[in-house]
Amino acid sequence: MRRPVLALVLALVAAAALGGCSTLPPGSNFPKRASTAFAQPQNTQLGRQFADESRQHKGNSAFRIISVGAEGFAARVQMIDAAERSLDLQYFIFRADTTGRLMTGALLRAADRGVHLRMLLDDGATVRGDEQILALAAHPQVEIRVFNPFAYRGHIALVRAVEFIFAGRRLDYRMHNKLFIADNASALIGGRNIGDEYFQVDPDRQFADDDVFVVGPTVQKLSGTFDEYWNDALAIPVENLEGGRPTEAALAMYRAQVFEEWRQAQTDNVPFVKLAGSGEPRAGMVEGRLPLVWSEAQVVCDSPSKKSITAGKTIGRLMYEPVAQAARAVKSELLLITPYFVPTPEEMDLLQDLRGRNVRVRVLTNSLESCPEITAQSGYDKYRVPLLRSGVELYEVRAHLGSSRGSGQSAKISRYGNYALHGKLFVFDRKKMLIGSMNLDQRSQRINTEIGLIIGSTDLAQQTALRFESMVKPENCYALSLNPAGAPNKSRLTWRTEESGRVVDYVREPGRSGWQRLQAKMLALVPLEREL
Repeated sequence: MRRPVLALVLALVAAAALGGCSTLPPGSNFPKRASTAFAQPQNTQLGRQFADESRQHKGNSAFRIISVGAEGFAARVQMIDAAERSLDLQYFIFRADTTGRLMTGALLRAADRGVHLRMLLDDGATVRGDEQILALAAHPQVEIRVFNPFAYRGHIALVRAVEFIFAGRRLDYRMHNKLFIADNASALIGGRNIGDEYFQVDPDRQFADDDVFVVGPTVQKLSGTFDEYWNDALAIPVENLEGGRPTEAALAMYRAQVFEEWRQAQTDNVPFVKLAGSGEPRAGMVEGRLPLVWSEAQVVCDSPSKKSITAGKTIGRLMYEPVAQAARAVKSELLLITPYFVPTPEEMDLLQDLRGRNVRVRVLTNSLESCPEITAQSGYDKYRVPLLRSGVELYEVRAHLGSSRGSGQSAKISRYGNYALHGKLFVFDRKKMLIGSMNLDQRSQRINTEIGLIIGSTDLAQQTALRFESMVKPENCYALSLNPAGAPNKSRLTWRTEESGRVVDYVREPGRSGWQRLQAKMLALVPLEREL
């Protein structure tokens, strides 16, 4: 999810008129307690098991990619239910919808049995209702911090927009990381936020995404990044915000709601709740029925002070550098899956340099028809022709899939035709891969903080490449090509797809409506690229 267009335009006006304020967020002047991840994961059942196995695999970690949305929900609930000592969650979005509330119920059950919960949530894309989860902070085993919060805690869009005008330089900086760690012994990392669309159970829209399940020493490295963000000055305890610490009465009310919702979902035999209750996929991964891949891996993560680093004020880590280094080293093929594709000049140079060395570069992104955010699509528009001219192959996923294979969801829900990409996956020579939160766009490189893993596994790289091949089949996407100069249709591009077994060429960009196409063209004229 991205910032609404209105806030973006207002921010640009404010930046020109006021220069923007750059201050610490509200609540940062109150004391907070530093803490770190659970220090003895080897004292938990899962920690002991995989510490022994890691030694047998030369100190490497084990991984399994979870591409099915409902399995992503089930794995989280199962990890919560199995946690013995601690849970650390870091998310850009945590919706108070059905899956969000059901997961909150599982977190409350864990806290009730003594598991310590730390939750770090971004504040940039919250909507009305999401604030309910803050009630958990009234529980003695729960700590919640909000990254770079707004002072205004309500959800009147105009009020938030006005605050953004006067503090735009600070509020534009968002924590886009997604990380889930249980007992410092197992983790999930990838592109999924918490919400019905991210688990692909919402008929109104589904976001294809991926997690990778991790056990072994890499988990402790991921915990180190969580601790760094948790203890950063921008991470504000909820009790320091306006309104103070949630009350026990608010917690009791929310507890009753989420527990009743869970009971009703079990009674109604809701499929993704039934899956969570089955123990799979976690049990299969832990017990060996679903094989894990042992490999070396590199944690790549922006420092929470990324904004100061990119401005040259401080020294720290930037995720883009090791990712770009891995891409530059490619010799034969680079595969990119990115929902938002608005390359920086450096990224354009990198891709064109690869093409100059005859490296095959293939990109799967959203079409106008499928795009969740039309602002990002408008920024992508101008890059298609130069990329195609350089030989980059572009594929745009359709909202109506011809085949659900590789989509992460059932054929039944795919019939609703509201499909979009949200996963972020790069494959380097089919020998190693990147999975994480980073889009190939200017916001991910310059403004948002991001996290990911570069996994040196041929098996996982080839699995991801096979998923790429499934998604770029003609029945699932539009393959873009350049029209020759002077073509009678006067269009620069052709979108080729397959419908009902028949090849179809569109010379007008496929979209949901003429109004959607007009919006994209109008927004393309506004200088928003650095924000996209």
